[in-house]
Amino acid sequence: MANHLSALKRARQTEKRTATNRTNTSRLRGVLRELREAIAKGDKAAAETSYRATVSALDKAIQKGVLHKNTAARYKSRLSARVRAIGAK
Repeated sequence: MANHLSALKRARQTEKRTATNRTNTSRLRGVLRELREAIAKGDKAAAETSYRATVSALDKAIQKGVLHKNTAARYKSRLSARVRAIGAK
């Protein structure tokens, strides 16, 4: 355990930041899972609705520093292609 006041403060800040990051990451993964399940079921309407929520969650993850903007763009591109493919079937 830390002995100096500054080290104790850093430990407290790290705990708080870790909890926040874990919450944001978990929320993002949940939204992605919902979209992938809707795609797997082949439900076009549910997938489109879920896609909009997923894009919003990805944008929030970028703002909060959970994802890099290029990573989020790659997710959006691949997921939109999968949603569009449902209608083509």
